[in-house]
Formats: sequence, structure tokens, C-alpha cells
Amino acid sequence: MQRIVTLLILVALMGEFLSAQINLRLTSPEADAALKGLHDPAVYHNGLTKADPQQVTADLQTGVSEDSLRVLLEEMVAFDNRNTGADTVSTTRGIGAARRWVYRYFQRLGQESGGRLIPSYFDFNRNICGQSFHRNIMAVLPGRDTTLKQVIFIEGHIDSRCEGVCDVNCLAEGAEDNASGTALVMELARCMKDYSFDQTLVFMVTIGEEQGLFGADAVADYCEQEGIQVKAVLNNDVIGGIICGESSSPPSCPGFNLIDSTRVRLFSDGGFNSPNKQLCRYIKLQYEEMLQPLTNVPMELALMSAEDRTGRGGDHIPFRQRGYPAMRFTSAHEHGDAGVSRPGYADRQHSVRDGLGVDTNSDGILDSLFVNLNYLARNARINGTAAAMLALGPEPPVDFAVQPAGQGRISVGIADPDRTLRYRIAVRTDALDWDTVFTLTGNFAGTFDVKPAAQYLISVARFDTTGVESLFSEERRFEVSTGLLRPNAPKELPPIRLMPNRPNPFDDATLLGVWADKVPDHQQAWIQVATAKGEPIAKLGLQLAPGANEVLYTHGYGMEGIYLYSLVMDGKMVETRKMVFAN
Repeated sequence: MQRIVTLLILVALMGEFLSAQINLRLTSPEADAALKGLHDPAVYHNGLTKADPQQVTADLQTGVSEDSLRVLLEEMVAFDNRNTGADTVSTTRGIGAARRWVYRYFQRLGQESGGRLIPSYFDFNRNICGQSFHRNIMAVLPGRDTTLKQVIFIEGHIDSRCEGVCDVNCLAEGAEDNASGTALVMELARCMKDYSFDQTLVFMVTIGEEQGLFGADAVADYCEQEGIQVKAVLNNDVIGGIICGESSSPPSCPGFNLIDSTRVRLFSDGGFNSPNKQLCRYIKLQYEEMLQPLTNVPMELALMSAEDRTGRGGDHIPFRQRGYPAMRFTSAHEHGDAGVSRPGYADRQHSVRDGLGVDTNSDGILDSLFVNLNYLARNARINGTAAAMLALGPEPPVDFAVQPAGQGRISVGIADPDRTLRYRIAVRTDALDWDTVFTLTGNFAGTFDVKPAAQYLISVARFDTTGVESLFSEERRFEVSTGLLRPNAPKELPPIRLMPNRPNPFDDATLLGVWADKVPDHQQAWIQVATAKGEPIAKLGLQLAPGANEVLYTHGYGMEGIYLYSLVMDGKMVETRKMVFAN
């Protein structure tokens, strides 16, 4: 009996070993110290001045190279199969050869930077497709300020797949998914290695994404265990294609072979007061104010309601799950929804067809690429600009307060012991993005005109003498009653009520919310969605708590018309509001 018990314990322990990341470590102690803010800044920044934000942006605009991106992509697809469980011994094929190639690339950049950029593997053990030992690859650029010890990750996964999730023998070039994201990360490491930033930048290439986000999960787990202060995660996945497939995971493209080369989607979790959505808004602001004036082809950064495409996921999610601000960049158009088990699936994503391009004139050279190099380069510049500003910007103010100042006007007062006297005030109403960002200088308070709305969501940031903003603070919510702006719980309003929904013109989902000053006793609560005639079409469960309570309603791409949504408690309809979709 004792032997059986011992055997069962061993089997349980083995199962735990097979189902969780263990033995997490960076192979470079120097890189590990930089992630934890334990490095000596003088070693990496001796004689270097702090990067000028305008110069960094201008250099990214001219320095990110389509030719360089093409070389990286061609090298990557030449490994044939980069499945997480693929060959680790061959020097020319498989995941082992691919990750050694990335590491050597980071090594060379480190040498070119005089040792400032530190290459490292990140090792972990987990049973994935028959392999138990795995390696992410990092290049760490230590920050010059170790007071806050903050880290910004720019990442993309290198592993590829074809129809079988663990098929290690098929042709799985994975050009769009996700050689495009890996090339973007590697190119930014090349372009940003010589700058001196306040906070540490990590250029990270992960594996195990296709089997369950395992590489990113291992790093996120390590950051949590070691107390690493992750300021932001910018994940890049399927970021270079511009052609719509016959299928596509919504919200995506509306028709086969349609082209979109001027829009990129920013996915993140949450709604009201979400640090992930605030990160996306910050990225868009930096693009519009810093980079867009330098560009010949303006890009549209579409803030998406959902954390990812419907039924899909990415490497930003493990970081968000541990409380770190994280988001995902993805092309506006995807060539497929990864439905490889569906009869007749003919798109490229998750198939042997996800190659770099085709040779249309049989001269041995790919002359029609599925990854659009100009589009990929523009997305790289957006990433680099946002990461640079995150690495240069100050911290948000400590606190702030908002008061009504008459109809259509608000007064914002900022508590800031550092006496910065340089602030940005962001105001949001019924959209995911800010309606207006005001600038306040030379004072702790200011009064601003705002557009008429039922509610205002307000956050603040500091900016330094070079004009770089901090991330914006948590949002404060204020409601309008009798034509005046009032704090969260005016007596005229019921203690629990529906909030305006927040659709996105390019989205397939909308956030439906309930604000509760206090939560009445109840057994069950849900939001019911109905047609304009009152015919129920969806029931979304709610766990009510004081403050904002939001659920994501996925209505489908291209939905139009008038719909109703209602708060229901214990079978009784409390309130109903109207929403209009006009995609």
C-alpha cells in the first residue's frame, strides 16, 4: 500500500513537472541584474547623454529599414520548421537553429554597441510537443535610472506551426505568423541599441506561443516571482500582412483579398480604468504627436474593445494576468482564422502556405511578398517610438480631483509633491479613445471646455522639459446631471445604473457596463441584449461590486442597427438603454 501511495505521489509530481514552467532563469547574470535594476548605470551609460525624444523618433523614421527586415524574414523562413518541438540539433533547420541565429544576432548588436546591449537566453522546462527544455531569447538594454527599476518589453514569438500543432516535419515557415513580429523586434534592437534611456528596454523573442503562450508565461511568472517592475509589454503578432483571407478571426477584414496597409489593431484587456487600455491610448498619442508628422503614409491605430481576436490569444495575456500593463499589435487584415481542421480551409495562417511570398516569373526570386515590408516597417516605428517614450517619460502625478465649473466645463486640480507644473489631462466620453488631451503648464489646476456628454472619464499625466509624457493615471468617472458635471454619486441618480456602451467603428464587440454606488442585495445579475423589438439575443452574467462593472458583448463584425441592453437583477429588469451600431 505504501508503495502504491509513493508511486501515486511520484506520478502527481511528474504531472506537475509536465504541466508547469520550472527552472526559470536567464543565462546571463548581467542581463538578469539589469532586469532587476541591480546594474551599475555608469557601466552602460558612461559618457552618453540621455536620448533626445525628437531625435530618437526621427532616427527611427529613417533608420528602420525594409531591406533589413527582408533579410531577417528570409533567414527565418529558411529554417523550414520553427515549431516549439522541432529539431534542436541541426544547424540549418528547426527551432534550435532558429533561436541560436537570433542569439548570435543579438550578440553582434551587443558588440557593436560596446557591450551596452546584453544578449541572453531565458531557459525554462516544460513538456511541449515532446521537448522538455526551451529557450526564449532576449537582448537587454539597461536603463540609466535604477531608482524605479522599470522594464519595458518589446516582444514577438518566433515559433511557427502548420496544420498540426506539434507537427515538427511539415514546412512551417510562419512568415506572417510570426516571423513578421520577430523581425520587428530584432530590427528595433538594431536601431535602438545606441541610445541612453532612463528605463530598461528588453527586446524579447519567445517560443511556445502556438501551443499555449508558454514562453511568455514563463517570463511573466519569473517577473512576478522576482519582483521585476514591468512598466509595459508591447506584443507583436501577425503584424506584417495586409491581405484579407477567405476567413479571418473577428474583428478583422470584411472580404477576400481586400487590402488594408494603413491600419493596425491595438488589442488589450479591460474597459473603465484599465491600465492596458491606457497603455494603448498612450501608444496612439505618441504616434500622433511624435511620429505621424514625420511620415509620408499616415497610419490609423484602431483601439479594440477585446483583449484579442474572438477565440484567439497572444503573449501579452500572461503579463496582463499578473497585473502588468500589456497589449498586442496585429495587422488590420489577417489571412485566415487558423481553422485548419475545417474542410476547405485554404488560407495561409497556421498552414504550410504561410510562406514569405511567391516567385511570379520563375527567376528564383520572391517578387510578390505576403509580408508587406513597408507596412511592417511602419509598425516597427510605431512600436519603437512608444517604447522610447515609455523609457524616457516621468511617473504620473500622485493624485488629482475634478470639480464642475459650469455647463460644459470642468476644473482639474493635481496633487503633485514634485511640483512638476507640466501636465496632460485626458478626457474620454463614449469612445475607447480620448476625446481630447489638454495641456496644463505653470499651475496645479486648470479649467477646460468639454463636449456635452452623459459622463466623463478623466486621467492625468506629467510631462518633462523635453515634452515626454508619463503613462496616464487611473481614470476617474464623473456623471452629468441637470446640465452640470457632478461627482460619482449625485443624489439625483439611482445607486445602480447602466453606463453608455463603448463601441469601436472597426470592432466586433462593445463594452456594456453597470455603475454601482452600492450593490443591493441580490442573488443573480446579468445584462440582457435584445433587438429593438425587445427580442432577447444574449445574456451576459455579472458579478456586481461597487464602482464600474463591465462585460464584453461580441456582436459580430459589420453589425448595424439599434439594439437594447438591460440590467436584470433576480429576474427583474432594472434599467434599459439603447445602443446603435453603424460599422
